[in-house]
Amino acid sequence: MDTQAELAAHFDHSRKRLRNIAYRMLGSADEADDATQEAWLRASAAYTSAVGNVQAWLTTIVARICLDMLRSRQRRKEDYTDLGELDQLAPPSDVADPEDEAVLADSVGLALLVVLDTLTPAERVAFVLHDLFAVPFGEIAGIVERTPSAAKKLASRARQRVHGNTGVPPADFARRRKVVEAFLAASRAGDLEALMAVLAPDVVRRGDRVALPAQEELEVRGARRIAEETLTNSGRAHFAEPILVGGELGIVVAPRGRLRLVLLLGIDDDRITSVEVIGEPDRLRELDLALPGHPDS
Repeated sequence: MDTQAELAAHFDHSRKRLRNIAYRMLGSADEADDATQEAWLRASAAYTSAVGNVQAWLTTIVARICLDMLRSRQRRKEDYTDLGELDQLAPPSDVADPEDEAVLADSVGLALLVVLDTLTPAERVAFVLHDLFAVPFGEIAGIVERTPSAAKKLASRARQRVHGNTGVPPADFARRRKVVEAFLAASRAGDLEALMAVLAPDVVRRGDRVALPAQEELEVRGARRIAEETLTNSGRAHFAEPILVGGELGIVVAPRGRLRLVLLLGIDDDRITSVEVIGEPDRLRELDLALPGHPDS
């Protein structure tokens, strides 16, 4: 077998893993495809039979490409999709193709993709490679151009940011989590009565003008009004997941893993007492977001 045929066999065997790595690093199916294709082009130009561990070598190539793409992205401003488009987007469960970006985002976790976007490029690469794909720090060090010890610190710092902390006792946290899940389930199902059951009678909803359609009031009070309003925006619930916001449980709305809205929730006696909907890009960037798994659970 000649070297190109040998490389092609290795690459075909590793393609799915390489694309999965690229997707978790970049959060975009199209960009993951581009990175995987670029990895093939670079590998085919540089491969020789002297390469020992071909899978590790290919992983290094795709990771370096992703790191460059992340650094380039960091220099550009994010374009925020018109929120009016959210209700027209098909929910992930309605898409049959497992390669579709909506399905990929749903399988990885919308909240995880959002939180990964808060990391620096080097932190994201180190965390994804080590924590999600078990790549040794010795290999990661060469990719991020740090020592193995420094690469380990990058991953540790990223891990602390991804897995947030909350001062709420585990039992209280679990109870509040059930309230948030019940709210999302009722929203997705279009169940008015179930929504009202999880909302306090005097609940208040506030929001900014980016988050709310022009015809909606910036402040609304009462369980029925807010439940009815929630159902008019039910399409958004298909792209929503629980998230920690500054250590408190909230909700992130992130179609295909792109942050669009954050809901800050007040919860008391197993009812939601307040909802603040944030859509302004500058405010979204300032939020401290993390995955909601309780550290003691």
